[in-house]
Amino acid sequence: MVQITACRAVPPPGTRSGAWRGGAARLLAATVLAFAGSLAGAADGTDAGAATLELNHRRIADLRATLLGDAAAERAAMARAALEEAARHGPGVVTHTRVGDSVRFDVDGMPMFFLAADDLPGRNPEAMLDAAALKTERRLVQALQEAHEAADPRRLAAGAGWAAGATVAVLLALRALLALRRLASARLGRRVDAWQARAARDGVLATYLPHTRSAAALAGAALAWGAALLLVDLWAGFVLRQFAYTRPWGERATGWLLTVLGDFALGAAGAVPGLLIVALIFVLARLATRALSLLLRRVEQGELGLAWLDRDTAVPTRRIGNLLVWLFALALAYPYLPGASSESFKGVTVLAGLMLSLGASGVVGQAMAGVGLMYSRSLRVGEYVRIGEVEGTVTAIGMFATKLHTGLGEEVSLPNTVVVGQPVRNFSRLVQDGQFVLHTGVTIGYATPWRQVHAMLLEAARRTPGVAAEPAPYVVQTALSDFYVEYRLVAQADRGAPRSRAEAMNRLLANIQDVFNENGVQIMSPHYRGDPPAPQVVAPGEWFAGGPPLKPPPA
Repeated sequence: MVQITACRAVPPPGTRSGAWRGGAARLLAATVLAFAGSLAGAADGTDAGAATLELNHRRIADLRATLLGDAAAERAAMARAALEEAARHGPGVVTHTRVGDSVRFDVDGMPMFFLAADDLPGRNPEAMLDAAALKTERRLVQALQEAHEAADPRRLAAGAGWAAGATVAVLLALRALLALRRLASARLGRRVDAWQARAARDGVLATYLPHTRSAAALAGAALAWGAALLLVDLWAGFVLRQFAYTRPWGERATGWLLTVLGDFALGAAGAVPGLLIVALIFVLARLATRALSLLLRRVEQGELGLAWLDRDTAVPTRRIGNLLVWLFALALAYPYLPGASSESFKGVTVLAGLMLSLGASGVVGQAMAGVGLMYSRSLRVGEYVRIGEVEGTVTAIGMFATKLHTGLGEEVSLPNTVVVGQPVRNFSRLVQDGQFVLHTGVTIGYATPWRQVHAMLLEAARRTPGVAAEPAPYVVQTALSDFYVEYRLVAQADRGAPRSRAEAMNRLLANIQDVFNENGVQIMSPHYRGDPPAPQVVAPGEWFAGGPPLKPPPA
């Protein structure tokens, strides 16, 4: 309950301004009319827009109502003029008096302004009028004290001294912060150099160490700039608060900083329970993936047999299972992430989903093709295959591509969609473990007995190192063409053969040429146009004709 104090309109000592007397008389008339209006129960004003009453940038009250025909802005202007006059000529004793639905504020016994119930926002402003009057009185007292302080040379000198001291202190702090940043950067550089010297043989770590240095330097610069901005903000707020005229600005700046820090602290504290739940979900997901990996690795190594899983499908099953576990964990943890319910976070996730849906169709197709290859078991690592025009040993079957070593010093990476869309010839699937098929075709004229051709091809296979004796090589006639017969030699290379099928085929073809030359049989490839005067063969005595560097192989 606000104590109603009777006040006399006594001009402050030394007042000589006619405006003072005129303003006081007008405010007294407003008091009488406001009181009469309150007794009659009539509303004298309407909300015409809020006008802020300030004194030396100190907000005192917000006026909204119209009294005696004066709008809120006019009331604020008259009250500001009266307060400035009172601050210059009086001690600044503030009292307030309840007058019906209004409160009159007096300074040194002279009325300054009215705070009406209609000046307050809300549905029931009359109930909040007394509390608003107390708050307005405290602001008015503080504003008058600051007005007197602004005219006091001693207080100004003291404020200037404190401001100068704070300026020197913040300059020293900024210099120390700069030196600390340089020291930390130099120490980090030495530590990274030491790590790089120790990890010179580790390609991965040595590759990322320069990036680590750059990232650490950027992080240090960001922290240093953040600390510097914080120091400057604290210095500016402190200096502004040393002077009465700028103190409200300093308080607002400090209040903004404290509000931001408080919101950050409250947000961090509020996010702790959710982060703990997220950490628990990820720990459980990690345990689940480890248990699944241990089980399927035993299947990969042949230590455990499952009816629905074999060694070939254990690898893709492990990858897909781990991916599903982590996706499920992410879906569970999403609601507990800080800011997950904010509109910005939702917008980012929607944008990311849209980008993935538009740009990942090819990637998803590659992944599905890779899964199909793994579970169809049409290829295995280590098998020799021919896919389209590419022939080589399968070295890797990934989610997106299959890699082949051709044996000619090159590695071919085929997209899985290409592998699925082409016929695959497997030279290792229908033979004994560790072997692969060698086959080649020759075309020989009808004048050469086919039995002799069969014998020569088998002899060439027998001479080739690494060609398996069991199962025995064999020859088939695949076509009777217009001018020649097409023969195909089929053999298997055993574990003693060269690792590269290309090298094995090279030796086999070389031996075929030698055997046919020894027997004077002309190979009709690639095209037959007519019988030459003499068979196109190379006699054994001419195999190394031409001189150095050609020479017979050592016996």
